[in-house]
Amino acid sequence: MSSTTQALPSHSQREQLGLLLGFVGMAIFGGTLPATRLAVSAVDPIALTAIRAAIAGVCSLALLIALRRPLPPRALWPQLVIAMLCVAVLFPLFMAFGMQTVDASHGGVVLGVLPIATALVAVTITHERPRPLFWIASLAGAALVIAFALRQGGGALSGGDLFLLAAVAVSAIGYAFSGRLTSSMPGWEVISWVLVIALPISIPASLLTMPADIAQIPAKPLLGLIYVALFSQWIGFFAWNAGMAMGGIARVSQVQLLQPFVTFGLAALFNGETITWQIVAFAAAVVATVAISTRTRAQKVQAIQPPLAPD
Repeated sequence: MSSTTQALPSHSQREQLGLLLGFVGMAIFGGTLPATRLAVSAVDPIALTAIRAAIAGVCSLALLIALRRPLPPRALWPQLVIAMLCVAVLFPLFMAFGMQTVDASHGGVVLGVLPIATALVAVTITHERPRPLFWIASLAGAALVIAFALRQGGGALSGGDLFLLAAVAVSAIGYAFSGRLTSSMPGWEVISWVLVIALPISIPASLLTMPADIAQIPAKPLLGLIYVALFSQWIGFFAWNAGMAMGGIARVSQVQLLQPFVTFGLAALFNGETITWQIVAFAAAVVATVAISTRTRAQKVQAIQPPLAPD
């Protein structure tokens, strides 16, 4: 009995492992924008969206069959469909279009406000009444992102910014509904079923839009495509969800505040982008508003926290 007890990890060890897994998941998601930026240099955004969803969906189906997971209850299917449309179709599509015209580091600042947008959707669907500080921080975060986009665009929002803001909106809806579903099934199973449900769309779309010379795609764009398909769209959720389950949602979710800076580092390394002090300053300010808004609803967030970071 004592040997069994000693073999089990302590509470602090579980928390530490949860933080590590959360960091791994966050780092995987931090590579999404740089990888997408590489991929769209050779693959059309529509084809990229379809192919990444199809690859991840086939892998998800194989895993669910191998583990003999039952179909989700019928009552959950409407929420799964909403999550599928937002997370597997619209978010990656809008993000890919955005990455055609703006740098990954620029996108990292704009998408940095995603946790606030997700919280706003969660507040709406759960009828919460957060403290005024939550709304102040949320408005400040949104204002900072718009100010940054206007500054970078010479006083006007570029087409890339509009696509990224649309990505934030649809992703927030998808993540909030995904968060509700994690009360009924594990987070990895939620994203897997979301991707399987998308297969009737993603497979035909892949066949119709796939480049005829896909074998001739240069190595970097091809690796970017593989990365967003397997890691951003699927595997990243496994580490992130497991981390929050082990380390606690409120604590592990704070790791997400580092994501814009991971994106900056990877964009500089793989995309050759120059990270200016203005980009870092705006990102730090956005992160501060995210931290404030998150803490003001720390008690409520346990029931609805989305199982992911930006994918």
